[in-house]
Amino acid sequence: MMRSLYSGVAGLKTHQTRMDVIGNNIANVNTTAYKSQSMTFSDLMYQTTQSASGANTTTGVGGVNARQIGLGSKTSAIKTAITTQGASQTTNDPFDIMITGDAFFIVSNGMDKFFTRDGSFYVDGAGNLAMTSTGYNVMGWQVDPNNPSAIKQDTVSALRIMTEENMTYPPEATTAARITGILDKNDTNVNNSSGKIMNLEFYDNLGYKYTAKLSVHDADSTADNGQFYVQLDDILDSNGKSVLNADKAKLVVDANGAFTGGTADRTALLNFSTKNGSFVNVGAAAPAADGSYTEKSSIVLDLSGLSDNFSNITIDFSATSNVNNNGSSTIAPIRGDSDGNKAGRKVGEMSGIDIQKDGMIYATYDNGQSRLMGQIAVATFANASGLAKEGDNLYSATQNSGDFDGIGTDITAGGGYMNTGVLEMSNVDLSAEFTEMITTQRGFQANSRIITVSDTLLEELTNLKR
Repeated sequence: MMRSLYSGVAGLKTHQTRMDVIGNNIANVNTTAYKSQSMTFSDLMYQTTQSASGANTTTGVGGVNARQIGLGSKTSAIKTAITTQGASQTTNDPFDIMITGDAFFIVSNGMDKFFTRDGSFYVDGAGNLAMTSTGYNVMGWQVDPNNPSAIKQDTVSALRIMTEENMTYPPEATTAARITGILDKNDTNVNNSSGKIMNLEFYDNLGYKYTAKLSVHDADSTADNGQFYVQLDDILDSNGKSVLNADKAKLVVDANGAFTGGTADRTALLNFSTKNGSFVNVGAAAPAADGSYTEKSSIVLDLSGLSDNFSNITIDFSATSNVNNNGSSTIAPIRGDSDGNKAGRKVGEMSGIDIQKDGMIYATYDNGQSRLMGQIAVATFANASGLAKEGDNLYSATQNSGDFDGIGTDITAGGGYMNTGVLEMSNVDLSAEFTEMITTQRGFQANSRIITVSDTLLEELTNLKR
């Protein structure tokens, strides 16, 4: 038999394999995060009909090259463009995540861990973040039990982001407030019997909202001494009902703090500099012998007599001033301290999930709070092309890809990041695939001609006996 027949058959098989690769690429042109493959050829083997010989210096005869006849082609390698980023597809689903960089999501079926670029996730009935296609759990790191605002980067585990305890955020009583703005002595509200009204909203430790009605008055309208007093007028619940109960709530200052012209235990004196209108202190009726005031910038709204559910509120006046503002006062209360803490809150219902670029998962609540739920970990490999394809957009580690250490890495450590609301598309280039298809078709045709012509030659040989 002619060797060309076998070369032609080998060429047909190799081109058929290449067509299989091309067909698979085109079939997955819309597969999420699919990585295209390419195939390379190599020559198969050679039959040596005469070995090479070296030159003979004695006789002067030159060397002769070997005579070798090739026996066709074979598949050299099937490579995956695994590090080539696919384009992004916007979905606006907060649980659709696209990785930018060379890392992989880590998912598990409960026994084995797999790796994927397919970030189409959802929250299952048990509250776990899982792959939409397979239901495999997305793996990551849990919150540090000793620090709720930090992540413990330990062995990855399933990210359970929606549990009964996570659906609500506990209430907190208000324990601090600030009074800011300008107190103008020419404000008619400050000089009348009702005073300049300020409503301070606050929460008890069960999350119920109340309003403390405060008023600011000129301590002596006949004197320009920079002295005013603040008075607690009432405390109302969320239905507008008074809960003050006579003298069971008070403004607490030092021994000299009560203003005798007002309601006992519910008034406190405010002192401003008559030179520049800046706030001096609260609670001291007069300066010391040397003209100085004892530094005190706050009043405590003592609510301990009302209910065990209340907490005392420290009200800071240091950000107020007594200057000309054309007869208009802007003084107003703000819940919380200067850093926004201790403001109190109602019970919060979960209103959304936010996944940040570093994979941190936060739950947001309708009381303005947020809670760290965990972090999506990723895996990187020394040779990502060595990963084995398992179908369903999954890969598994092999000896040539490198092992997964069970912990993973923070995606930002390698310069990558996560985008939510988008998915990575297939990186198949259709124009390149169609070009490869044409060259593959022509190669297949040429190899079929080898078989046809070889058959014709053999036919001529068998006709010799006629």
